[in-house]
Amino acid sequence: MEFGLWEKYYKEILDDFGFSRSGDEESAKLLDEILSVEGCLTLEELRELVSFSDKFIVFGAGPSIKEHIQLLKDEYDLKDYVLLPADGATTALIEERIIPDVIATDLDGNLDDIVLANLKGANVVIHAHADNINKIATLIPFFTNILGTTQSQPIGNLYNFGGFTDGDRAVFLAVALGASEITLAGMDFGNIVTQYSRPNLTTKTAQADDFKKKKLRYAEMLIDWIKENEPVEIINLINNK
Repeated sequence: MEFGLWEKYYKEILDDFGFSRSGDEESAKLLDEILSVEGCLTLEELRELVSFSDKFIVFGAGPSIKEHIQLLKDEYDLKDYVLLPADGATTALIEERIIPDVIATDLDGNLDDIVLANLKGANVVIHAHADNINKIATLIPFFTNILGTTQSQPIGNLYNFGGFTDGDRAVFLAVALGASEITLAGMDFGNIVTQYSRPNLTTKTAQADDFKKKKLRYAEMLIDWIKENEPVEIINLINNK
């Protein structure tokens, strides 16, 4: 999605949630400054690293995630796919001893598992927004093989492929990396959240609050946009039971 089109959705999201564009831009500027010093991947370099396949599996952190991982282990050859979890879904893969190829994260998931996956070879696409500026300031040195993204105007080393939540942003990323087929696992778009999505939950699952429900509605809408406008086949395992 070109930024001119994304910006229309972005402005709507800012208004709907009361988010700060200036905060997003400040966070993006900081991430760009750090990556300029620490080093980072370009889109072309990341494309080359995952060029072994144009088939992707994007993992969300919904309540179906472990069921879908088991299905994939039983019926798919995962070596034929680029494995791309959205943030906290990384933990579900680590629990199954699966190392992803790329992680899309705004650093809200279980950071120990994201760092571990990175150390084991996963590339990390780190997203800057107003709410994670402190994490960007303190955590970036713990990662290698980083590509930076922003939801505001892309600057310097940062990209904007479109997308709002970790899940739909991961699907936009897969498109940017050349996917012709994307299988969605753990993408329920329902009213239940998991500890993978919110590590501070005291139970494995909980009812989503109105804020989360609204985010998921945007995520589903934006993935529907991809289905209708990009030359990629999207298969959601939640619909294939």
